Amino acid sequence: MLPRPRVLFVCLGNICRSPLAEAAFRAEAAATGLDAEADSAGTAGYHVGSPPDRRAMAEAARHGIDIAPYRGRQVSAGDFHAFTHVFALDGDNLADLRRIRPADGTAMLSLLMDVVPGRQGQAVADPYYGDAADFAATWAQVSEAARMLVTRLGEGTLSPR
Repeated sequence: MLPRPRVLFVCLGNICRSPLAEAAFRAEAAATGLDAEADSAGTAGYHVGSPPDRRAMAEAARHGIDIAPYRGRQVSAGDFHAFTHVFALDGDNLADLRRIRPADGTAMLSLLMDVVPGRQGQAVADPYYGDAADFAATWAQVSEAARMLVTRLGEGTLSPR
């Protein structure tokens, strides 16, 4: 039997993309009945303890999800033991995660969009310097990935290494 999925989504500051990815995954898992945990973090400590960006909160709210209670945190080496899967939202953060991952880390590490057929190697768009339309585009990407991730976890086709 596979372990209960524990999924961590990681971007740079943990106030835009990764909280949206966490929210989309939580919603999809709940809708399908997948028993899984989720969290998000940033590779940088810029926003530790801060709520998500107000535009991210507005986009999540448009989909009936309240992410206001989420708080920014920085990823740690221990996360590679605490989670079964760690998903970076872009290549720079994936490289940073590879550097901090302990040699005995057990979590599967990859880009989030790698779970979407035809989107392997692609980053989730960073909406930080954009407007509401950019946050909507990011939501569309993380929602697509969340649907595929929940499907694959439910099927057991995305097992931790």
